[in-house]
Amino acid sequence: MAEAGDTELKALTVDDATLPVIDLSGLFTGDEADKALVAAKLGEAARTSGFFYITGHGVPQELIDAAFAASKEFHEKPRSFKMKTWSGFTTNHRGYVPYEENGTEFPKVINFNEAWDMSYEAPADHPDYLAGWRMTGPNVWPEIPGWRETISGYYDAIFNLGLRMLDALALELGVPTEELTRHITCPTSQLRLLRYIENDMPQTKDVTGISAHSDFECFTILLQGAPGLQVMNAEDVWIEAPPIPGTFIVNIGDIFETWSGGQFKSTQHRVINTGKERYSMPLFFGLDYHAIIEPLEKFRTPETEAKYPPIKAGDHLMRMTIQTFRYMAEARAAGVFTPDYEVPEESPFKREAKEPAE
Repeated sequence: MAEAGDTELKALTVDDATLPVIDLSGLFTGDEADKALVAAKLGEAARTSGFFYITGHGVPQELIDAAFAASKEFHEKPRSFKMKTWSGFTTNHRGYVPYEENGTEFPKVINFNEAWDMSYEAPADHPDYLAGWRMTGPNVWPEIPGWRETISGYYDAIFNLGLRMLDALALELGVPTEELTRHITCPTSQLRLLRYIENDMPQTKDVTGISAHSDFECFTILLQGAPGLQVMNAEDVWIEAPPIPGTFIVNIGDIFETWSGGQFKSTQHRVINTGKERYSMPLFFGLDYHAIIEPLEKFRTPETEAKYPPIKAGDHLMRMTIQTFRYMAEARAAGVFTPDYEVPEESPFKREAKEPAE
């Protein structure tokens, strides 16, 4: 991929990182002491920055390169080809998302990215899909030879890496892994193949790559090919989080913040509009649609229960998704959702609103 060959990117090393860098290789040795050491480092990062780089992740570079190449191959196709798999043709948000579908205030607010979205492959006879619950069901695939195999292979590798990290974070929190994994049988874990579109628009609050937000799943494992990502630090100042070869960048999401009773931090981040083409691939590691998110029993107190009231994982995801994709908001306004489908209008998380400093 072109971005990965940039001189600026090649010059960067882990020593240049503005966020913690954690070597995960200890998760693959089979030694419990190695695993505990990695888990402790993950926990420290989750409690402080909520964002960190990972090395020693075990995902082959050949697979990473192939997935990047496949994303670029798809996004370089004509719009007419990509629209054959438009997400609006599905009931479970799969396929192509043109940039003008990002956000409900277009063109007042523009997020200059387009994407192809997939998630955990559920069969067409899955009860949730048949019942019309959004975010569960089969994927759709463009007609590009070998493309499905490449992207499916990448998804599986990153999803399995996510399971390893989930296990380590459970160890760090002092809870059985099964207390977390019992919610992961047919999860809403989504992979997005993102292309940020070259443009000559100014960099403003309303013209961005992706507007400021926190992620709503357990955590996100991101592969990025060029600069643009910014993270809000503890002083509410935006700092750069550039791509570093051989690493992924990970951030804690709302689910883990809730599970931990607020010990882990789901951090705001954004992608600024650099005006340059940029590719990235985040995998949002989520739970089953009907899983209830609430503080784990170990962290359940009157204070944490008040701050993080129980909510269905899929409903929280859908509340955010409706705000994110215009076609979804229009579908709901048209009354085409399942009749018993309810989405909370307000976030269940009682967070103090903050305006990040520039």
